[in-house]
Amino acid sequence: EAQLVESGGGLVQAGGSLRLSCEASGFTFDDYAIGWFRQAPGKEREGVSGIFYDKTKPWYADSTKARFLISKDDRRNTVDLQMNALDSDDTAVYYCAADPDSCYSEYRSWDYWGQGTQVTVSS
Repeated sequence: EAQLVESGGGLVQAGGSLRLSCEASGFTFDDYAIGWFRQAPGKEREGVSGIFYDKTKPWYADSTKARFLISKDDRRNTVDLQMNALDSDDTAVYYCAADPDSCYSEYRSWDYWGQGTQVTVSS
């Protein structure tokens, strides 16, 4: 059974950093794209960053491009999201997702999802 588990969320002051990790099991990790998404209260889920199965062509949302960095480790079956210069607009539940066919920023196209980890940025 495919499983994704996020970790690393928490409370941080504005301007601070967090590193989220997504650990995968139950499927051939090397063959899957991994994406990070977030959902704030009352808002639709949005794409934050994604990386193809072969670690090429990472994408970032415009709001995170200069501050976040995604990395994929096939030995550990993990994808990390380093988040810097956080501000209150980054407060949300962050989810990772996996898909064997695509790596879109549109969340509806992804196959597997984790349960999410809360990120709260205090101003």
